[in-house]
Amino acid sequence: MPSAENPRLEQRLSGLPPTFTTAQARQASLSPRDLATLVAEGAIEELSRGVYRRADAPETAHADLLAVCTRAPRAVVCGESALSLHELIDDIPAAVHIAVPRGSRRPAISYPPVVVAQYAAETFALGIERFQAAPGETVPVYSAARSVVDAMRHRHRLGETLALAALGRYLRSSGRDGVSELQYIARELDALSVIRPAVEAVLA
Repeated sequence: MPSAENPRLEQRLSGLPPTFTTAQARQASLSPRDLATLVAEGAIEELSRGVYRRADAPETAHADLLAVCTRAPRAVVCGESALSLHELIDDIPAAVHIAVPRGSRRPAISYPPVVVAQYAAETFALGIERFQAAPGETVPVYSAARSVVDAMRHRHRLGETLALAALGRYLRSSGRDGVSELQYIARELDALSVIRPAVEAVLA
């Protein structure tokens, strides 16, 4: 991997995490000019405005997730992105789908492409897990059960075919415990009237 030609910059860079922000770089005494030099040398890559990744960091297929979740630390990966991470759909989303609590500021991120949803604050934390986007680096994501329930709740926006396909794949892979978790999440989100007949239809 390329490394900084300037030993001073290389030493300061070595103390930063694999994915870091301009603010973290500033704490390590790296100025914007230093960051521009490191980008030019190939020692770091700018993933999004103000978010960088070291060239010697482990490779990852989820750089966009890391970039978005670093810029929006209160957000949770949701919707099609969460379904894809749980391998409940085959589609590769064209944007990173994230949720923030209703009433909070919506992140303004132009790159990578982002779709922002606002979920009720009182149930926002329901079903949050950690997904390893790279060795030693995780991002918050809604569980498979929560993602399926949300897909069914928002099926008119996401597409009924996609939502039902995700539900079917979830039920085939999760067994009886998965059904119980699905019903629990649906009950908490006041969505049992949507989930119960759909589960019965898939399992019939």
